[in-house]
Amino acid sequence: MAEKSVYEHLKSEGVSRREFLKACGVLVGAMGMNKLPPVADSNLPPHLARGAKVIYQVAEALENKPRVPVIWLEFQDCAGCSEALTRSQSPTLVDLVLKQISIEYHETLTAAAGHQTEANKQAIMEQYRGQYLLVVEGSIPLGADGAYCTVGGRSAEDILREAADGAAAIIATGNCAAFGGLPMANPNPTDAKGVMDILTDKTVVNIPGCPAIPEATTGTIAHFLVFGTLPELDDLNRPKTFYGVTVHDRCLRRPFYEAGKFAKSFDDEGAKKGWCLYKLGCKGPTTYNACASIKWDGGTSFPIQSGHPCLGCSEPGFWDGGGFYQGQSAPLQRPAIGAVGAATAVGVVVGAGMAAANKAQKKG
Repeated sequence: MAEKSVYEHLKSEGVSRREFLKACGVLVGAMGMNKLPPVADSNLPPHLARGAKVIYQVAEALENKPRVPVIWLEFQDCAGCSEALTRSQSPTLVDLVLKQISIEYHETLTAAAGHQTEANKQAIMEQYRGQYLLVVEGSIPLGADGAYCTVGGRSAEDILREAADGAAAIIATGNCAAFGGLPMANPNPTDAKGVMDILTDKTVVNIPGCPAIPEATTGTIAHFLVFGTLPELDDLNRPKTFYGVTVHDRCLRRPFYEAGKFAKSFDDEGAKKGWCLYKLGCKGPTTYNACASIKWDGGTSFPIQSGHPCLGCSEPGFWDGGGFYQGQSAPLQRPAIGAVGAATAVGVVVGAGMAAANKAQKKG
C-alpha cells in the first residue's frame, strides 16, 4: 500500500483545500521565495503571477510526495532547540512541517525507550536509506574516545556517522551542532566539534542559534520536503533566507544607531528611551540571523526589542567572542541606506509569512 502524501494526510486530518493552499502560502513566505520568473499566459498581474506560481508549485509537491521520515539525534546539548520547536507560536508552519513529516526517532520526544527505540531507528535507516532526513542537535565530543557522550554504549561520533551515511540531507540545528557551541568553549575539555567538522565529506546545513529560531529549522526542512534540494547557503552553510543579513540590518533600534544615540548602561535614560545597545556590547552588527524579522513567541519580541543586546549566538565561537556586555562588536560605521534596504527584502517576506501563520491561528 502506497504511503499517503503530505496533502492526503492533512486531508484525512480535516484540513480543507483552502486551508491547505493558505499553508502553502505561509511556506512560500517562510522559505523567502519571492523571486521567480513571470508566469506565461496568465491574466494575473505579473507580481501576483509570480506568487501564484510558486504557491501552486509548493502545493503540487505536497500533493504528490510522501511524508519524509526524520531521524533526530541529540548529543552534547540542553535540548533547547527541541524545546523551542515544540513551543513555537507559528503552528501553521510547524504543524505542517513537523507533524506531517514523520519523526521516527527523537530521544527526548519518543514514547518508547531503550532497545525498542534503537531497533526502530535501525529499521528506518534500512528501509528508507537515501530518503530520510537527519537532524542533529548538540555537539560531538571526540575526547576520551567519545566517552563524554554515549547512547546505548556507542559514542556520539559513531552514531552520527552511521546515520549520516544513509541520509538524503543533514541539518545541524543550534549552535552546538553547527559550530560546537557551549561545549566547545575554552578550554573545551571534551574536544567537542560541530557536525560539519566531523562529516567533512558531506554537505551539512547549519541552523545556528542558542536556541535556533524554530521557523529557521522548519523552513529549511520545508524546502527539502517540497523541492528535494537544499536551500542556497552562505560560506558557513547557513540558509541565506534566514542568515543573509545581520541582526543590525533589520533592528528596530537602527534609527537611534544612525542618530548616534546609545544606551550606556541598562538603567540610564537612553535605555529607558529604547536607544541603541551597541555600546553595551551588542553583537548585532556582526551577527547574521533573522531574529529581528521573525522574532520569538509568535513574533512578539526578540532580545534587543526586550532591552538586551545581541550575544551573537548564531556565529562560530560566540561564547569566547570577546565576552558578553563588553565593548563594541564592530567599527561605528553607517552603511549606505540603499544597501540596508536591499538587505531587508528577504526579511520582510519571511516576517510576512510568520504573520500570516499567526493570523491563521487566531482565526482558527
